[in-house]
Order: sequence, then structure tokens, then C-alpha cells
Amino acid sequence: MANTRRKVNIIGHQNPDTDSICSAISYAWLKNKLGGATYEARRAGVPNRETAFVLKYFGVDAPRLCTDLSPQIKDIDIRRQPGIGEEMSVRAAWNMMRDVEIDTLCIVDDAKELLGLITVKDIANANMDLFDTEVLASANTSYRNVLETLEGEMLAGDPDARITNGRIFIGSSPEVMEDNVGPGDLVLVTNRYETQMCAIDCGAGCIVVCCGAAVPRTILARAKEKGCFVITTPYDSYAAARLVSTAAPVRHFMRREDLLKFSVNTPIEDARKIMASVRHRYFPILDEKGCYCGVVSRRNLLNLHRKQVILVDHNERTQAVDGLEQAEILEIIDHHRIGSLETGGPVYFRNEPVGCTATIVWRMYGEHGITPPKQIAGLLLSAILSDTLMFRSPTSTPLDKSAAEALAVIAEVNIPTYAEQMFEAGADLTGRTAEEVFLSDFKVFSRGDVKFGVGQSSYMTARSRAAAEELVGPFLPEAIGREGLPMIFYMFTDMQNQATDLMFCGHGAENIVRDAFGVEPKDGKAVLPGVVSRKKQLIPPLMAALQAQQEHF
Repeated sequence: MANTRRKVNIIGHQNPDTDSICSAISYAWLKNKLGGATYEARRAGVPNRETAFVLKYFGVDAPRLCTDLSPQIKDIDIRRQPGIGEEMSVRAAWNMMRDVEIDTLCIVDDAKELLGLITVKDIANANMDLFDTEVLASANTSYRNVLETLEGEMLAGDPDARITNGRIFIGSSPEVMEDNVGPGDLVLVTNRYETQMCAIDCGAGCIVVCCGAAVPRTILARAKEKGCFVITTPYDSYAAARLVSTAAPVRHFMRREDLLKFSVNTPIEDARKIMASVRHRYFPILDEKGCYCGVVSRRNLLNLHRKQVILVDHNERTQAVDGLEQAEILEIIDHHRIGSLETGGPVYFRNEPVGCTATIVWRMYGEHGITPPKQIAGLLLSAILSDTLMFRSPTSTPLDKSAAEALAVIAEVNIPTYAEQMFEAGADLTGRTAEEVFLSDFKVFSRGDVKFGVGQSSYMTARSRAAAEELVGPFLPEAIGREGLPMIFYMFTDMQNQATDLMFCGHGAENIVRDAFGVEPKDGKAVLPGVVSRKKQLIPPLMAALQAQQEHF
């Protein structure tokens, strides 16, 4: 059964900044307003303190986390086969399997919690055990199951009672029955009066009168006196004998232990490996709450619907979430250089030389004649202020400033006052670890075969910048190992004085900095006056120095 409406994830880069998260939320709002699909903003990491301040200020929840776009069980057509109750008879389960053409049924409780499963093989094994004449008693079978299985009518007794002892016996004649019928036995008899009476007098718990034969009043009276149940069935003795044992409930035969089941969030690759190791055909699926919701087979894995995604604020594979190559990219909205990302087909790619992705999103609102609500306007404004360092960055353009001014009116905020609050929240180091600060805005880039990482933190005062350097600097060697990169560069930007202290770590990093900026680093740090933009002032010189080094060797 296919999903009726697919969801499109809108997501920014790893270690998301304010632009990455706010643009995702704002673009998702616009896309949902325009219709056509269901769009959800997602985040690829933990929001930094600046972003957390922005979201709290405008009363917006952070998007759900998404670290992997690899296909999951939820991305295939799950067969929505209803679960069955544990009291269902084996006969009814078999009929259901035949009618819906499935060889596995899942047993659930009233809360849809998976209790076990039963297969055609389990039922076949149960039916082939011809000598288990006590199966109805050992399974504590309800008389309602017996009535349903034999299509019978109860003339004496309680349909809700259960069989707790005794065997199944065919009463062919009084002579045979006198020595073999015991207390509690379920005896199949014909219309012979003496056979019926003998079964009752021998202590049978129930007699089943076959062929729809009438039961004399004297037999009924004797049965009630002895506490014997009386059932009539239209089936003959042979058919009734074959059917009656299948009245046992499925819980008696179902598999309870070591069930191979999957969650809707289980990666397809993991499920495929497990399925290949066993001979089962169908596997139970549990939803987000752990409740049974259907089954899948190996064949279902062929009908894979790749996750659909829109990328904002990045277009480089090294900055994207895992599993992107297995997803279907629908759009890319970005303001950075065009990187190494490849797509399987044509996509809508919008890349503009502005200071912030949110500026592009704001322009798209205008193109569709839509005014964002106050909350969304506040998010877009915050992203622009963050990425352009309140228009101080060389990446800032007149489009960014005009967009911010228009959004500030809608959001009802004063730009200088609000920006100062936002930047101070982002620079607050109270209770933060070196790793948290390091990852607050960290991206991975590549030039040829060389990959390197660049992080940036912006501070309103020289004092806060120096405190951050003291905290993060000693962490850089450890970060190299954790990130698996040969070189890492980290920008500590002083917004007021328009300068950056660039700290670096890794083999050859010092020479790269020296060649890129023409400065003499000291103690793993280079002072770069006038440099505040990672995108426009740092990455291009680093790329050029790396290329020159590669060509030299």
C-alpha cells in the first residue's frame, strides 16, 4: 500500500548556523503555502546559541534533527496487513491467509503491541500433529472458537467457557466409549441416542452432534444434569474431526521469542542484510511509537521511494548530511560558491551573489506575492543580520540591507538593538565546552584531493574573542583527529574592529596561511586585519594557496 502524500525535507548544512536553520524554516513555510506537497524543515545538527536565541525570541520550535537521508523502511511500500487477536482460531487465521494471499500474520494486543506471529508453516505443523488430542485443553480454547470453527450451535452450556482438560475423541459406539471416554473429553457423536447418552454418562465435558442431527430433550436434560455441553454441527464426523483441533487459538502456536522485526526508521541496508540471512518471507514493522503497523517482504525493498530533499545554504557534498547520494534532490537554494555536489537529474538551482540565503528566500516570497507572518519575518531578518554581520561583512549587498529593513518592519524589531542582543547571545561562553564552540559554525571544504575544515565565531568585544581563543585553541589538535581532516582553520572574528584572529592546526597549515595571506603566523595564529568573511575573504585565498601547493608538487 503506497504512501498517499510524500514529505519533502528542507535542510541546511551540518553544524548549522542561523541562516541554515532559519532559511529552512522560512522556505518550508513558503512551499507549504504554495501547496503541491508537504514540506518540513529539518536541521543537520544542534543549533548554536545565537540560533537558539533567535528561535526563542520569535517563539519558533527548532526543526527536527536529521543526520542521515539514507532510505528507511518508511520509504518503501509497507503492506498494511491488520494484526489479529491472540484468541483467533487457527482455522480463522488460515482462512485469512488464503483470502488475502499472505503466509504470515502478526498477533497484537488491543494497544497494537506486537505479541508474536504465525506462519503457514506453523499451522501446517500443528495440523500434522495427529496424536495431540489434548490440544484444545492445553491451549485453553474458548467454546466460541469451537462453535465458529464447526459452524455449530450450542444447545447446552456457556459459549464463553473454556476447555481446560480432556481429549478429543470420536464416539463410534458405546462399547468403545465405556473404556476410553474420560472426564472433560470432547466427544464427536452421530445421531444414535445410546451413543450420545453413553458419552454423557462417561463424564464427557462436551458432545458434538454431527450431521446437524436433532438432539432429543432427554439427552439435553441429562447433559445439563451432568454439566455436559452440547453442540450441533452440520459437518459429518470425518470433517468435524479434522476441523475441531483448528479451533485452538493462535497464541498456542505463535512464535514469541527472537522475532525479526523492523522499525519504520530502520535503514533499508540493515534490513536487507538481515532478510538475506533468514528464510522468512514477511517481517513485522513497528511505527514510531513501537506499535505494529504492517509487514514487508524482500520484494518490497525493490519498490524504494528515495527521500526527497531541498538543500538550503549549501551545495557541497562535504557539508551535507550523510546518505545524500541516496536521496532525490529537488532544489538547491544557496549563496555560496558552486561546489562538488552532483545530482542524478536536473534540479531547480538558485544561487545568487548575496550575503545570505534568507535574502533569496525573501525575494521568492515577493515573487509569489506573499508576505511572511511576523515570526517568519523575524527568522529571515535574523539570518541576514547573522550572515552579513549586520551589513559589516564584504559579502553584504544592498539587496541584503533592503531585505532586512523590510523584514524588520514586519517583525516589529529595531535592527541595531535586536542585532546586539542576538550577537551577544551567540558569543556567550558560559557553560560551553570547547567542542560546542568549535562546532557552532564549522564547515568542510575540498580542493582537489585535499579536504580541510573552517570554523568561525563572531564576537562583539576583544575580550570575548580572546576568551573563545583560549577555550578553543587547545582543542584544535583533537578536532583534527575527530573530524578526520589533515588541516583545520578557525576564525575568531572581532565584529567591532573588523578583524580576525585565524588559528590553525595540521601538517602544512602554517605554510598555507603564510602563502594565502602574506602574513607571518606566530604560535599557531595569524592576525588578519579587515578579514571578517569566511566565504569571500578566507576560502578563496586558502583555495588558491592549496592549488599552488598541489601544482608545485
